[in-house]
Amino acid sequence: MKHYFGLLKESFQETRLAFLPQEVKKLIEKYELVIQVEKDYGLRANITDAEYISAGATIETKAHILQKANFILSINDVIEEKDNVTPHTTFIGIYNTLYFSERLEKFKKLQAKVYSLDQLPRTTLAQAMDVRSSLDALSGYKAVLKATELYSKVFPMITTATSTLQPAKVLVLGAGVAGLQAIATAKRLGAIVHAFDVRKAAGEEVRSLGANFIEIEGNTEAKNAGGYAVEQAEDYKQRQQDRINEQLQSTNIVICTANIPGKKAPVLIEENAVQNMPSGSVIIDLAAEQGGNCSLTKNNETITYNSTTILGNSHLSRELSKAASQLLSANYFNFIKHLIEKGEENELIKATQVINQE
Repeated sequence: MKHYFGLLKESFQETRLAFLPQEVKKLIEKYELVIQVEKDYGLRANITDAEYISAGATIETKAHILQKANFILSINDVIEEKDNVTPHTTFIGIYNTLYFSERLEKFKKLQAKVYSLDQLPRTTLAQAMDVRSSLDALSGYKAVLKATELYSKVFPMITTATSTLQPAKVLVLGAGVAGLQAIATAKRLGAIVHAFDVRKAAGEEVRSLGANFIEIEGNTEAKNAGGYAVEQAEDYKQRQQDRINEQLQSTNIVICTANIPGKKAPVLIEENAVQNMPSGSVIIDLAAEQGGNCSLTKNNETITYNSTTILGNSHLSRELSKAASQLLSANYFNFIKHLIEKGEENELIKATQVINQE
C-alpha cells in the first residue's frame, strides 16, 4: 500500500518545523512515499512552497491532506474540532501525553494511532530520533542567553582602570541535557557555576564542564527510569531544600531544568528563598509547563518578585527556530526510517505509541 504523509501548519505560537525539504527529498527517494505539504507550511522558517516541490512534495490544502494522508507529521496537535479527519490516521508528534493526558481524547474519537516522540527512551539506539534531547539542548543554551538579557550586570569578571566587576554566580537545577548545555554556556561566558541534580551520576558530567556539583546524600534512583530523575523521599527533599536555599543566598542567576516525566515538576525554590536572593537576580524556569521548579513561576510569563525576575518558558527552542527545525527534521526522519524498516512491534516504536486503535 502506498503511504501518504502529510505536513500541516502549526498554531501561531509555533515557529519550528517538523520536517524540512532535505528530509522530504531523502524520504521520497528512499521509500517512494507520497508527501503532501499544506500551503505556506514553511513560511515561518523562511522556506517556500517551491523548495518543498523541488524536494518532491506536492502542495495541498489542509482538508485534502486530512482526507488523503494516512500519516500526519507535526510538532503539536494540529487538529481542530471542525476538521474532517479520515479514521485510523496515524499521527506523529511531540504531545507530552504523560503529563497532559487529556490531549488523547480527541485522537481516541478519531480512532487514530498516535506516536508521541517525547516518550522515546534515552538510549544509544534512540539517540538519532531523540527530540527531547535536541530541544532541551537548545533550550538550555537559550536560557543562559535570556538570563544575560535580563541580568543588569555582567557574566565574566571585567577589570577596568577604575574597578573590577565580579563574575555572575549561576546555579543550574537539573543536570540533564538542558542543564548541561546551560552549564557549558554559562562557563563559556565567564560565570561561576554550581549545579544540582538528584542523580549522583550527573556529578561527573557537571565537573567535566568545570562547574561545582552540589551533592546531597540519601537520594533515590531507579534503573528503569530511562536516565530521568525519580520522586524522592521526604527527608531527602528537606535536606535538598536546605542546601539549595543556602546556595541561593549568593546566587545571581538560576536556570531551572529539573523535571519528572508525567509528573508535576519538583518545586526546588520556595518564595522565602527568592526573598533572600541578591538584588537583581534572575530565574529562568524551563520546567514551567509542568508547574515549574520555582513556586512563583507563571508559565509563559515574566514576573518580578522582590527585585528578582522570573521567566517561565518550557519552549525557548522556539526562539531558535532554524536550529530547532534542523534537529527536529533529522529526528523525525530517523523515527520514520526506523518505523518503516523495523515495524510497529519494534521496542522503540512501541515505547512512543500512546494510542493504537485499528
